[in-house]
Amino acid sequence: MTFDALHFEIKDGVACITFNQPDRGNPFDCKLGEELCELASECREDGTIRAVLFSARGKHFSVGGDLKALASSRKNLDRFINTATVTVHTAIARFARLDAPVVVAVNGMACGAAVAFSAAADFVLASSEAKFYAAFTGLGLACDSGSSYFLPRRVGTRRAAEFLLLNQSWSADEAAQYGLINRVVAPDTLGETAWQLAQRLAAGPTRSFGEIKNLLLSSWEQPLEAQLELEARAISRSARTNDAWAGIQAVTAKQKPVFSGT
Repeated sequence: MTFDALHFEIKDGVACITFNQPDRGNPFDCKLGEELCELASECREDGTIRAVLFSARGKHFSVGGDLKALASSRKNLDRFINTATVTVHTAIARFARLDAPVVVAVNGMACGAAVAFSAAADFVLASSEAKFYAAFTGLGLACDSGSSYFLPRRVGTRRAAEFLLLNQSWSADEAAQYGLINRVVAPDTLGETAWQLAQRLAAGPTRSFGEIKNLLLSSWEQPLEAQLELEARAISRSARTNDAWAGIQAVTAKQKPVFSGT
């Protein structure tokens, strides 16, 4: 597969996806959305992929929307934005539903949709130089890309509203304190730290990861009894996997489990 907005390769069970338009600030546009959709499907169908790692080339992780494209025509602005959100939103949903855990390594600035994209990931590491900027209301726009869904789940409804409505910018330390990201790392170790985390996840029980991810996504909408039933079904399904049997046998024998992802 050949991509323009992204670079893609598989290494040791990890799908390494790099935002690859550094001269444009790695914008979230129609092209990026289309390529993300295709890669999300690839990650879902390729059984050798057991973790996904996102990073970016250049100074910024992503400047969010393509301002030059947005400013090109008032008449077609709503249609342009609607087209872009269709592809980007589909991609975000597909990655959120993957069994394979998704790790995002944020360098530099992450704006608008890029903040939401990070919030949707399972793990986020950020350089100490990273910044997270809301951006939407500064342009007179509502939010998109799952901002209203994932941000409240990460940082709480009050703080999400404050971030979005007041068009705030958070440092990496603030993002970690509020719960948007997992931790802050030194700029020169971001890539290696994120790679080590992705490798660790790629060696884990992939299908049980997927079950847990789906349970976490549903937990806010379900009554307690319904969520307990979903958990019962999920753990029963995971009990039928090769990894469950391997894990139980290994722990019983006081050995370290070796998981195949099946």
